[in-house]
Amino acid sequence: MEKELIVGEVLKPQGIRGELKIKPFTDSPEDFKAFKRVFLDGTEYKVLSVRTDGSAVYLGLRGVVDRNAAELLRAKQVVIPREEAPEPPDGSYYIADLLGAEIVTEKGTLLGTLKEIRVAATDIYTLEKDGKEILFPAASGVIIEIDAEGKKITVNEKRYFEVAVL
Repeated sequence: MEKELIVGEVLKPQGIRGELKIKPFTDSPEDFKAFKRVFLDGTEYKVLSVRTDGSAVYLGLRGVVDRNAAELLRAKQVVIPREEAPEPPDGSYYIADLLGAEIVTEKGTLLGTLKEIRVAATDIYTLEKDGKEILFPAASGVIIEIDAEGKKITVNEKRYFEVAVL
């Protein structure tokens, strides 16, 4: 398991007092209210304030006192230590825990290794095999089982080949 989790990305400064507008990578922007500290570029920042507007998070961080300081953090990833992350609900997983998993059919045929998950209404999985990338949506009936600890995702072969972009 990863020791750190990327929970968002700094979009831009917000206002003149150093507040940052964050694109959250969590299930809910409200999750940020539980974070006491975050890391940007390896530097720890104490969280002073958090507010949300439904799709974005606005963070006030100790040491980021004005717009100029906030501008230097534009496009940086917001990271938290794994032990400070809330446990995902049953049936949910952190993307970091799935990356590198083998994608196999129910018959055991190896299709590739999970390289990336693009979060969307229906998540798009990118797998890699023999230097080629294959994309497929995690649509209904495609994924049969996820074993995050064993790094193995089992898919329905027929459904997979109906939706995969080869």
